[in-house]
Amino acid sequence: MLGLILARLVALLPTMFGAATLVFLLLHVVPGDPVDVMLGESAAPAARSELRSHLGLDRPLLEQYALFLAGVARGDLGASIRNGRPVSNLVTERLGATLQLALAACLVAIVIGVPLGTLAAHAPGGPLDALALTASLGAVATPSFWLGPMLVLFFSVQLGWLPVAGTGTFAHLVLPALTLGAGMSGILVRMTRATLLETLSDDYVRTARAKGATRARVLLVHALPNAATPLLAVIGLQLGAVLAGSVVTETIFAWPGLGRLVVEAIQARDYPVVQGAVLVIAIVTVLANLVADLAQATVDPRLVDGDRT
Repeated sequence: MLGLILARLVALLPTMFGAATLVFLLLHVVPGDPVDVMLGESAAPAARSELRSHLGLDRPLLEQYALFLAGVARGDLGASIRNGRPVSNLVTERLGATLQLALAACLVAIVIGVPLGTLAAHAPGGPLDALALTASLGAVATPSFWLGPMLVLFFSVQLGWLPVAGTGTFAHLVLPALTLGAGMSGILVRMTRATLLETLSDDYVRTARAKGATRARVLLVHALPNAATPLLAVIGLQLGAVLAGSVVTETIFAWPGLGRLVVEAIQARDYPVVQGAVLVIAIVTVLANLVADLAQATVDPRLVDGDRT
């Protein structure tokens, strides 16, 4: 288990380096100048030159990149171009809200996806199976930038049950979590169904049936716990997609998380904030996959032996 943890932590380093490099290059290639955003295009050349020098944007791109990597190695993500505040403080203030939304979305996906996938596997080829597969396909294919406003129109505008946007109460969390967890629930439905159907062909399942166990008991008691290992892997991988999807969802619902911070920083061409926020999202994604790997190893210790070989 310790070797598995060390291997995943070592793998974190190239991931951080790749994410930092990619974001840095993309931000400096896309059109737009933070000096124009801050001073306006009609500003005097002297003022523009002075601000550019103050922000360090007049230095060669390679030097800026080296300074950025050196800061990351020290744990210093730099300071915001807009307000001069440390990027680490801005990210820390927003990280909790994003994690709360991501965990709520995962919970929604698990509560919807696993039971629906189990029901589909109970009678494959039947009406319930077809309904579950159709619903899962619709959930995966529906973009969050369309689903979010539709949920607002129905539950907030028409019915008046839930707030439109903001944060502070459990009610504020419901619609963003549903929007963000819908796609993941569709994937879990199909993954749960496929895993259970594969597990039902194993020898121990046939033995349980020979002893007189009903199909429902075989599914819930014997097959579902053994199908947990691949499901944990899917949940860990999908958490990264949930964090990436939070950019759109948090903007729709004015959720004060990292996704909304990234959008605001991109609009202001605030390079340090975008770089720091995306880097933290990448780190959280890798750590989430590490937790999923550890959970898999706990459920099935044979995976640890497989990593050793």
